[in-house]
Amino acid sequence: MLTTHRLSKSYGARTLFSDVSFELDAGSRYGLVGANGSGKSTLMSILLGLDKPTDGSVQIPKSVRMGALRQDQFLNDAERIVDVASRGDALVFGALKELEKLNESDGDPMRMVDLEEIIRIHDGYTLEARASWILGGLGIPAAVHREPLATLSGGFKLRVLLAQALLGGPELLLLDEPTNHLDILSIRWLEKFLMAYRGCAVVISHDQRFLDNITTHILDVDYGTVTKYTGNYAKFVVQKQAERDRREHEIAKTEAIIAHKRAYVERFRAKASKASQAQSVLKQLEKIEVDELEDSTRRAPHFKFLPERPSGKDVLMVEALSKSYGEKTVLTDVNLTLRRGERLGIIGPNGLGKSTLLRIAVQQLAPDTGRTQWGHEVRVGYFAQDHRDVLSDHNATPLEVMYAVKPGASMGYIRSALGRVLFSNDDVHKTVGSLSGGEAARLVFGTIMAAQPNVLVLDEPTNHLDLESIDALVASLREFDGTILFVSHDRRFVSDLATRILELTPTGPNFFPGTFQEYLEKCGDDHLDGEAVSIKAKRDRAKDGAVVDVDKRKNHEELKKKRNRLQVLPRMRESAFAAVEQAEKRRAEIDALFASPGFYDKSNAAQARALQEEQRTLAPKIEQLVSKWEAIESEFAELTAELG
Repeated sequence: MLTTHRLSKSYGARTLFSDVSFELDAGSRYGLVGANGSGKSTLMSILLGLDKPTDGSVQIPKSVRMGALRQDQFLNDAERIVDVASRGDALVFGALKELEKLNESDGDPMRMVDLEEIIRIHDGYTLEARASWILGGLGIPAAVHREPLATLSGGFKLRVLLAQALLGGPELLLLDEPTNHLDILSIRWLEKFLMAYRGCAVVISHDQRFLDNITTHILDVDYGTVTKYTGNYAKFVVQKQAERDRREHEIAKTEAIIAHKRAYVERFRAKASKASQAQSVLKQLEKIEVDELEDSTRRAPHFKFLPERPSGKDVLMVEALSKSYGEKTVLTDVNLTLRRGERLGIIGPNGLGKSTLLRIAVQQLAPDTGRTQWGHEVRVGYFAQDHRDVLSDHNATPLEVMYAVKPGASMGYIRSALGRVLFSNDDVHKTVGSLSGGEAARLVFGTIMAAQPNVLVLDEPTNHLDLESIDALVASLREFDGTILFVSHDRRFVSDLATRILELTPTGPNFFPGTFQEYLEKCGDDHLDGEAVSIKAKRDRAKDGAVVDVDKRKNHEELKKKRNRLQVLPRMRESAFAAVEQAEKRRAEIDALFASPGFYDKSNAAQARALQEEQRTLAPKIEQLVSKWEAIESEFAELTAELG
């Protein structure tokens, strides 16, 4: 599917990787991992053909259809959301648009016939329905699919681009941080999509649980090369550490042999009776080579949050809090008491006010009704999802940023504080505007550590951190002797940290007095369903896209039935998907039997015919099961939009 041959990439004297050769196969899903700055995105750009290697080559057959998600793609805000997604099937989308123009202008009839044939062969008239299904799975309700892209926030625009990448039936799928800006429900949908995907996928992600769930292999960018491992991320970590331990053991063993032989030479070289043996051992020493163990590009920051003094017992009181943006209400009657030592994780689909609640709590935003009050001796450290909220001066350096937090500190203290978050040497003189997302995140955490708060308010703190930094952050927060209020879509982060859960839903807040795992066991994973899109434009609809406010035209009983149906559909969806997987598994088992050496010699004719008949009936059965699953997905998306 894709092959690299002796691939290298350098920038001046700095080499990211060299002599990289690997093959990627259909049916496999590769997690592309490595430290920030190690060369993951550069390698992805080379595979996409957007960047050229310094040496070596990438071979992809011309017939292979490719889908890609990049973080820097151009978007036309005036284009309909469904049309942006539909562009993923470029052949069909182009044929439909050309045919539409020819129909309007009474164009060439022969060309119209050719276009009709292209559309028919490629099932083109279902394109919009297929686009809507994927958009719904990624949390964009059917009610807004015909709206201009401009009505969506930046994070939801990336979801549309992800839908575009998935839509065209690509045989090679290259995804750069696809889970960024996805809520937990949409991440789960994407996992299922990728696990059912039959092509070759390469995915960059810092979400460890996502990688564990979807990957069959890991491509590790480290030590100036790229190494392929079999298994998911958790298995890769074990394999890589075992390989490192093995090499360290071999080097230590070789060094011990050298030390022993050198001691022999030193002891006996002056004795005439032993001189010849000593000379022989010396020649042996000259032939022994000690492998040099390269330094890993992976570095973990040393996070440590030490409050200057403890807060009072009651940390935060939120009373009857509500907030709307125009016609969209995001928070309604939120009441909350946060006590010292608690770690409250706020979860739920996007667009329901999670970040808004944090911004109101830290007094960056005023509520419409209600109030918030911090307790006695509370000192808050705030990590904003958008680092520009904290690092507003793009011309400042990390040194200057840290001095602003600790104006009387010595140069040694400032340098040490920056070193803990991996700023050393000339890095401390970079401008804030030139920092990568991961560097900016670490710098913000550095300022928070220096300020010594006793309460941490964290909005998506893992978004730009690499996996090593996330592990270090989780470990430090678990040791933090204070209170934490945080929003995150990283399920592992929430699982490892939260002692209480606040779920925001379209019908209001739900509190759970336990960990995320206990919450899932009590409520079920599908309890996270709900409206998942933030629309900035007014809800006035054109004739073809008009959606009447359900709450105003349906009575209470009808609404109750639909809400009950919305609760049942996720379980039906899981059951339907499991049936598809089971049928696919059985078909693969039969295929494997037929392909196994000596099958027909070992089996009698009746057994072979029975398997052939079962194989024949499985194809239509799978189609029926997939249709059922798609129908449930569509109904779920429509109800979610209608009841939002």
